[in-house]
Amino acid sequence: MSDSRGGFFRRLFGRRGDEPEKGAPEPRKEREAREASEDAPSTEEPVSDVAPAEASASRTAAPEEETPGKVEGEPAASSTEPGEDSGGGGWLARLRKGLSKSSSVLGGGIAGIFSKRKLDADTLQDLEDILIQADLGVDMAERVIERIRKGRYEKGIGPDEVKAILAEEVTKVLEPVEKPFDIPPDTRPFVVLVVGVNGSGKTTTIGKLAAIARGEGHSVMLVAGDTFRAAAVEQLGVWAERAGARFMSRDTGADPAALAFDALQAARKEGVDIVFMDTAGRLQNRKELMEELAKIVRVMKKVIPDAPHATLLVLDATTGQNAMNQVEVFREVAGVTGLVMTKLDGTARGGILVAIAERHGIPVHAIGVGEKIDDLQPFDAKAFARAIAGVEENA
Repeated sequence: MSDSRGGFFRRLFGRRGDEPEKGAPEPRKEREAREASEDAPSTEEPVSDVAPAEASASRTAAPEEETPGKVEGEPAASSTEPGEDSGGGGWLARLRKGLSKSSSVLGGGIAGIFSKRKLDADTLQDLEDILIQADLGVDMAERVIERIRKGRYEKGIGPDEVKAILAEEVTKVLEPVEKPFDIPPDTRPFVVLVVGVNGSGKTTTIGKLAAIARGEGHSVMLVAGDTFRAAAVEQLGVWAERAGARFMSRDTGADPAALAFDALQAARKEGVDIVFMDTAGRLQNRKELMEELAKIVRVMKKVIPDAPHATLLVLDATTGQNAMNQVEVFREVAGVTGLVMTKLDGTARGGILVAIAERHGIPVHAIGVGEKIDDLQPFDAKAFARAIAGVEENA
């Protein structure tokens, strides 16, 4: 994976509208000093964590920004570039470690099949079964089998050759969906609606993205749209405070669509760069909750006609094939524009990302293989393919 593309958000979201297209990023200390100088007069009222109905009349000061982008117990978001050592190895090492459950199932199965057996119909059938069980999808399995069958390996084929073929086929499927966000320079605020089922990691993902964005100089607002769970609101508030982001919430049980309306009005007034709107975790088969999500989208458009500019679906890799159904339903209701897959380190079913990409072709913006901020990175198709197939780094 090349690290020459700049920081996380410069690769994920693209450059800021006020940045030159080329050149080194502004040093962190200089940026913080400049921001402190710009903020000194306090002529602009910050958005607070009070209820939006009261925000226009009694806003409190935003959290102190002594350590923007830093979460307690974790390194500052912009202090470590992907591929550099952050205590747990570079990103490629962490990716391989995170995908080790998936790659061990695939690699172990492939080794067991091709180390001692000749290449025949039964061998290929066993390989196809392993690929399908890893949630890579029937189409992917059939293509890999067909390549091996047509390869005329009269003298047999080794496990490493099979892994290389698998990595190549996975890369072909994933490269078209390896896409960063595109934020036009004149789109402020850039509104990101974040959706997903309960437990997928939406709130944590939003917090990580906010911390990273703040560490790279973007102004950010977090909106606690999961108004039915006080714990979710509190969690997002903690992330906002740690990241130095604006924060808006309402009382438990309040209308999230009304909150979205007020938040977008405030963000536009204050010139916020990026707005992340959290939403209640909802099962895709709960009709009333999906209708509520559609209402949030409609209300957003009343403030900013083309909002949300991006709708991220956060998927939990451990759910396997169920994630496929989630994509279908959320795409229809909320117009999903991109995916973030989390918890790849907790499952042997990481291949589901390949099956989703093949069927839906939705951009994959980032993947997560751990709890730290640095464990959420822009998606790299080739690195993912080689890691999940168990191809050695020097191969």
